[in-house]
Amino acid sequence: MYPAGNLFIPVTHGKLEAILKEPQGAAVAAVALVLHPHPLGGGTMHNKVVFRAASALNDAGLITLRINFRGVGQSTGEHDAGRGELEDVRAGLQYLADNYPQRSITLCGFSFGARVGLEVGIADERVRDLISIGTPVDKYDFAFLEACRKSILFVHGDRDEFGEVSKLRNLVAKIEENNTNVELAVIRGADHFFEGHLDELKQAITDWTRRQL
Repeated sequence: MYPAGNLFIPVTHGKLEAILKEPQGAAVAAVALVLHPHPLGGGTMHNKVVFRAASALNDAGLITLRINFRGVGQSTGEHDAGRGELEDVRAGLQYLADNYPQRSITLCGFSFGARVGLEVGIADERVRDLISIGTPVDKYDFAFLEACRKSILFVHGDRDEFGEVSKLRNLVAKIEENNTNVELAVIRGADHFFEGHLDELKQAITDWTRRQL
């Protein structure tokens, strides 16, 4: 039997597989879209970091929607090197906007999910808060974030293999020139996948999100 909370979102290439979860025993203050790492590296919405991030947002009182990008799991289509995935992000945001109108949206992405998600989220007026986990600044260009005026949290391991901490700090400093609501949480000893540090990751996200609300 297909579990409660699992759903399919119609898109131009067919459908996106997704999981929707409501917080336990709390008034819903907002909603969140959570995006997974690179599909060609095995990334799915069931990734441990993605699961913990969604759980953290649930703990903060948000309804969370996780999606599988095109070509992943039961989502139709094929991987499109971050181009078509932008449309998948927009479809996830539209689902939340249609089903939870008047509620602010937090967009949270891990690695590849952060790169495509932030590009959409920074420009979408419905998205109020942004969370970037394991920002792969060594692999992708994140210069577009220098113009970010939204509240944004970066959570990063100081042993991340795809994002040198000093490079990320430089990016954060540039964002801070015109944005006072920027936070960088560096978790000591954590690699890109936060092995052995998932609880710290979760706590950082929950605490920050509660402060935004």
